[in-house]
Amino acid sequence: MPDSYTFKEEVSEKVSYTDEKTTGDISKEEQGIGHKLVVGQVDPHTADKLTTEVHDAQLSAGVAKVEAAQAVWGRKGYLALLGGVFLVYFIYSLDGVTTFQYLAIATSSFGQHSMLGTVQTASGIIISIGKPFYAKLSDYLGRAEIYIITCIMYIIGYILYASSQNVGAIAGGQVMYSFGYTGLQMVTSVVLADVTTLKYRAFAAGVMNLPWVLNTFIGGFIYQGILDANQWRWGYGMFIIMFPVCLAPVVASLLWGQWKAKKEGILEIIPNPDKDFFRNPIKATITANKEMDFPGLIFVGLALALILLPFTLAPAAVNGWQTPSFIAMITVGGVILFIFAGWELYFAERFGYVPIAPLRFFKNGNIAGSILVNFLDFVSFYLQYTYQSSFVMVTKTEWSWYEMFLFNNVQTIGLCSAGIISGTILLYWKRPKFLMIAGLLVRLLGAGLMIHARGALGPDVELVWCQLLQGLGGGFASTISSVMAQAMVPHTDMAVVTALVLLFAEVGNSIGSAIATAVWGTQMPHQLSVHVPGNNATLNAELFGAITKIMDYPADDPIRIGAITAYGEVMKNLCIGATIVAIFPPIVAYFFLTDIKLDDKHNQFDNRDLAGRKTEETVKKEQEEKAGVTST
Repeated sequence: MPDSYTFKEEVSEKVSYTDEKTTGDISKEEQGIGHKLVVGQVDPHTADKLTTEVHDAQLSAGVAKVEAAQAVWGRKGYLALLGGVFLVYFIYSLDGVTTFQYLAIATSSFGQHSMLGTVQTASGIIISIGKPFYAKLSDYLGRAEIYIITCIMYIIGYILYASSQNVGAIAGGQVMYSFGYTGLQMVTSVVLADVTTLKYRAFAAGVMNLPWVLNTFIGGFIYQGILDANQWRWGYGMFIIMFPVCLAPVVASLLWGQWKAKKEGILEIIPNPDKDFFRNPIKATITANKEMDFPGLIFVGLALALILLPFTLAPAAVNGWQTPSFIAMITVGGVILFIFAGWELYFAERFGYVPIAPLRFFKNGNIAGSILVNFLDFVSFYLQYTYQSSFVMVTKTEWSWYEMFLFNNVQTIGLCSAGIISGTILLYWKRPKFLMIAGLLVRLLGAGLMIHARGALGPDVELVWCQLLQGLGGGFASTISSVMAQAMVPHTDMAVVTALVLLFAEVGNSIGSAIATAVWGTQMPHQLSVHVPGNNATLNAELFGAITKIMDYPADDPIRIGAITAYGEVMKNLCIGATIVAIFPPIVAYFFLTDIKLDDKHNQFDNRDLAGRKTEETVKKEQEEKAGVTST
């Protein structure tokens, strides 16, 4: 790592590195030491061809800060950062395995269980558009700053949940929570990729996801205790205290690294007047608008909202799909989606914006393939998963709250186990493409078997194995796809390309949830009227609106039996849809992806180490390029 790294954020936003060391026969000049780097003045065309200078030409403030911190952390500081990241994953996973399961009870407590899918769809839209927003913001401000912002969002969301008096307040809490959730997921993924090489990145991701497995069991006791006491509000409220405590170490580590780098003269920040919101609010707003591509974020957010929300609202509307406003929303949303594509691919750069989805990314098969695989995989997953928690609450009459909790997290155990397994394999077998395809095929097998296993009278072990297979297969795919996409871009583009992969995954989440909600809202009332004896419209409406009403009936009651049959029929159709969609990801992976070598570099594009310093391979490549230019 370089001994001295100077970052100057001026109007020209220059960065300079100085280092007294050399490596082997490579000169300081060839190592990139002592030269000037331009930050913020991004030339969007520099990444259209392979060049080792892209790192220098596009270095952002966020990347410069984290690279400078790596020059001063040392072994203990580096381990402290990883410990802080592990603690973030711990609290993030504890939240992830518990709070989502309270939503069914929370919405049912207001007689609005059918709104569960609508709330989750809206949440998915926010989580989707939040990915590129936070990626841009983490480059614009820095990683530590984003942790602070997301923590505030989480706290506000939990307060709204815990104090809610109607389903509208639940929805408001979900909105704020979603802004915090997507930011935390995004910045933690980016920080982990910042500080790991390609060889170890999948393994590190697998290790960091171990708390998901641990919290599946710990969270089960919390979940059962919360619901046994009928205190779902406290299930949210406890995190108001826990989140700030658990995020403090990683924030402190990042800020300490920046402070020490400044103190040692390695990192020097001179405020840029064009980014000073207090002295020049108009200029600062214009600069932020262009660097973060707010038009693109607005276009994609509006398009997703207008297209997806009608699917969740139509079943509850008096005239259903005959309501003109729903058709108009989908039509306008489709038009805006095409406008978004045109803006991102052709117009954003012409007007001086830095697009969130530049064309050069989609020209790369590994990036495009990873995006498409994640999108389709999440559509398939959420088609089945959106109402799975409700399904087992109704159909598995003999299960305790703890057993239901464990089942709902079986896929999580599979995902995290697969992350460790795939990461370990890739330490020795550094060709990830076919390992990813194998995982997707296992995922398809689990989805297909679920069509039979979802039967209310089916063996529990069969149901559990289907979930485990899907988790194992999905874990291989998600871990490897992110690394393959990140490997194809320079460090300064890594946050954005990571955001795109996660963005399209969350769009798949939203589409899968929207379709599941539409199927559920359309088919469940009919199935209840067919299978629940008496054909009592008032009773059927109550059963549809609140699963807690169904759970009040004993297992051998004809009404409970009829509801179980109705739930099984609707779930079968959702599982069939999930299986059909799951056929396509392995096909996409085979034809789109090109195998890459995972080595001890940050990425395959600019061939730098974790501190942004040129490797010997990079210098050799530059020498060859210069020789080629000279010969011509």
